[in-house]
Amino acid sequence: MADRRTYTRREVIKLGGMGILAASLGGSCARKTSSISGPYREFNKVIVSEDRVIREVVGLRPYRPSGFVVRYERLGDKDIVHNYGHGGGGISLCWGTSHMAMEKASKLKHRECAVIGCGVVGLTTATIMQRKGYKVTIYAKDLPPETTSNVGAGKWTPLAAYNQDLITAEFYQDFLRATRLSYNYYQELVGSDYGIRWTQNYIFDDDPIELSDSFTDLAYTYRDVHDIAQNEHPFDKQYCLTHTNLQVETPIFLNALMRDFRIAGGNIVVREFIDLTQLKVLNEPLIMNCTGLGSHQLFDDKELIPAKGQLTILIPQPEVDYTTAVRGDGLYMVPRQDGIILGGSWEEGEWSLTPNPIQSKRILEGHAEFFGTERELMA
Repeated sequence: MADRRTYTRREVIKLGGMGILAASLGGSCARKTSSISGPYREFNKVIVSEDRVIREVVGLRPYRPSGFVVRYERLGDKDIVHNYGHGGGGISLCWGTSHMAMEKASKLKHRECAVIGCGVVGLTTATIMQRKGYKVTIYAKDLPPETTSNVGAGKWTPLAAYNQDLITAEFYQDFLRATRLSYNYYQELVGSDYGIRWTQNYIFDDDPIELSDSFTDLAYTYRDVHDIAQNEHPFDKQYCLTHTNLQVETPIFLNALMRDFRIAGGNIVVREFIDLTQLKVLNEPLIMNCTGLGSHQLFDDKELIPAKGQLTILIPQPEVDYTTAVRGDGLYMVPRQDGIILGGSWEEGEWSLTPNPIQSKRILEGHAEFFGTERELMA
């Protein structure tokens, strides 16, 4: 086995941007289940073909190029704490920004609050507020499994939340803190009950994988980082880098949060808010705004735009226990209990929830080529 290179904190941080950074087609490959191996480990093969597709899903990420919003404002006689705009990093950052929103709310001395939104940010905000002793009611138009959060692949990708050329120094510090807090919250939930596990990730490229100097303080969230030599893996890519970090089974996680919230006495009301006058008549004096993309209209945040992503989902393969990301092609594969998740796409400013056939073709054919050109497949 070739020597493995160990990366510095400064080098490793680029990982968050090259695998599943906000990316979500008909080819086929061998139909019999097989494994493919190299000196490093055995890779159970993902079988990619059109007739194994069980569904396609589309989600609109709530993207603010300058980063998420966690801030307070007064609306009539209501106190509002905003927590939205996470882009493709909502699942990764939800606990951290919800904790920071709770800190702002705690200064107001209320003991009852309304949480607007029941995606991953709304549910983690409601959970944290409950733990701090608040009486909490969630108001939302859609509940899991009908939320954008359910569509997310669930990889640890905090860097998908903003455009690094547009953020301020102040936001950067908030981002680092939110990431650290969220990472620590997730540590306490690892296990099948919440759908949280550690997964080994493989990043492939035809060119040397050069890691950015950006965001060095996030290196601690990427574990066991090293190169894999070409003769140590069976894929038709010259360069490979591997690391281990968190994977969230979003359907399991969201259902578990809703269960815990209700067991703790929380109430959920299905209601859509079209304008601010409807918020002003709520009984609760404190409102936690977790509406995601809904804040574009509800709070007139015109920087907030959709970043459309779609996933192609294949029949589950429980034997597949690793993820892949192909740089340049913007493709990734994530194995979950509900299926093999294939992505990725990122279409800024696109509001349509209809799958884009061009993206569908690219995702399926790209993965069929990647998993169909391995060297010396084992039967």
